[in-house]
Amino acid sequence: MPTPETVTDLIAPGHTTEPHSTPGAPASQSEFGFAVTTRLNDTCTPDDGAIERNGGKFQGRTGVITTPHGTIKTPAFIAVGTKATVKAVLPEAMDELGAQALLSNAYHLYLQPGADILDAAGGLGKFMNWQGPTFTDSGGFQVMSLGSGFKKVINMDAAAASPHAGADDSVAVGKERLAHIDDDGVWFKSHLNGDMHRFTPEVSMAVQHQIGADIMFAFDELTTLLNSRGYQEMSLERTRLWALRCIAEHFKLTEERRGKPYQALFGVIQGAQYEDLRRKASHDLGEMNFDGFGIGGALEKENLGTIVRWCSEELPEDKPRHLLGISEPDDIFTAIENGADTFDCVSPTRVARTSAFYTPDGRFNLSGAKYKRDFGPLSAECDCYTCENYTRAYIHHLFKAKEMVSSTLVSIHNERFVVKMVDDARLAIEDGTFFEFKAETLRRYYPKR
Repeated sequence: MPTPETVTDLIAPGHTTEPHSTPGAPASQSEFGFAVTTRLNDTCTPDDGAIERNGGKFQGRTGVITTPHGTIKTPAFIAVGTKATVKAVLPEAMDELGAQALLSNAYHLYLQPGADILDAAGGLGKFMNWQGPTFTDSGGFQVMSLGSGFKKVINMDAAAASPHAGADDSVAVGKERLAHIDDDGVWFKSHLNGDMHRFTPEVSMAVQHQIGADIMFAFDELTTLLNSRGYQEMSLERTRLWALRCIAEHFKLTEERRGKPYQALFGVIQGAQYEDLRRKASHDLGEMNFDGFGIGGALEKENLGTIVRWCSEELPEDKPRHLLGISEPDDIFTAIENGADTFDCVSPTRVARTSAFYTPDGRFNLSGAKYKRDFGPLSAECDCYTCENYTRAYIHHLFKAKEMVSSTLVSIHNERFVVKMVDDARLAIEDGTFFEFKAETLRRYYPKR
């Protein structure tokens, strides 16, 4: 735990445009940066009715994140390579389809192959042969989601919890709790072999420093929508104190590992569905010397934009905001217009492995018999490698034959679809057509709405 003297050094001196001059910050922190280039309200001038329907002014913007391994033009979709690989897709293919950065999972890499292996290999990027920027999460999401059995969902059905809705120790039906939290950290049981492990803010920082991503996240407690208001308040304070410990350990490790590329540290905003808690967390962490911020937590889909806006209104404008875990088109547009700069999700490759593919006119499934003699591309409007070289009929055959390359081909297409949609949204903000582009994209993708 930082002493009172070190805590002072962890607090940024206001929302200054020179965040990296903070006392106590490592000199190499200047290797990371963010600059806003365009504001949605300046280029699109939404009318009062649109602002009222949104619940407040739009916070969307474009920008550029600078890291030791390259830049990221925002808004940007960050593809997920959980175990140092985007499932079924080579890093070279991810580069060709336009992915700007990849996100891996500290929890999974800690368990296998071990963070020390990645450190010895020269860091995550070199280990997986990815030349661009990389992210790692703190492990907090996996500890909670695997611990409570709700797995990888951003929203949870209260009816699926046991023993009863509202319980602070609820777990999914048929699951056992694998994680136990206290004020110092978390004990959790490995989902691989049942071994017990201890994560604290200091351990999370040590693991992520060894993994070596350009951007990493502070260790936080991810609550569920079933937790009581009282527990949410207690958890928020725990996460605030953990944030201070993460910064202290981060600066210490950065100094000890001098000569390594600087790794930016993002604080994580929790607070569930409560406006006052989200704003408090954003204000509290916004005054700390973080390089950027993650907006986390299980949340209801219909409140996604509102929660992102609450956070964006409170957080420093000159630091990037990452929304953890979305990829559906309507969620993406809602997040962008309310201030999210980057976001990630496993969905494009996960659904690809079930033969589902994205098109401008919705999502479809190649397992249908109608595709057996369909010799067109997955999407006539797509420029990806798969659509330029393969037909629906061929990929339908691959799935029926249980050939592994089927997942590769659809994953390439799905990742390209989401990456390009976000790229086009960024261009639409810059040229003043964002709301028209959003309306047309969603009209086609959700024709029955």
